[in-house]
Amino acid sequence: MSLLKKWARVRSPWLLHFNTGGCNGCDIELVAALTPRFDVERFGILLEGSPRHADILAVTGPVTLQVKDRLVRIYEQMPEPKYVIAIGSCACSGAPFKDCYNVLGGVDKILPVDAYVPGCPPKPEAIIDGIVKLIKKIKEGK
Repeated sequence: MSLLKKWARVRSPWLLHFNTGGCNGCDIELVAALTPRFDVERFGILLEGSPRHADILAVTGPVTLQVKDRLVRIYEQMPEPKYVIAIGSCACSGAPFKDCYNVLGGVDKILPVDAYVPGCPPKPEAIIDGIVKLIKKIKEGK
């Protein structure tokens, strides 16, 4: 990857939010993190509506049988290099929904996860910290 492309990916990561289910607590906290109060745009982070333009897939909620194929399809539509961040206990491990008949577990059962943000729900500061740590990981080339 050229230096210009790497610089652009590190300076302006575009985030695609995907909710797989659950209580929506993590969704509320993620949306709160994107508001002017927390000002994630200082890191260049923007919410993107299309997987074809996104760099980071932010997944909230446990992966269910119903949503598994849709999640994989969205991940495949993202351009390379692409990164996944699991936000909340449900996305990290399945949490209280683990071992339910329709729940496969955390996101890492389906997709390669690059960063985890635990919590039920995690605070906006924790979500921002997780995204910033992922950006540092991208910068270092890991």
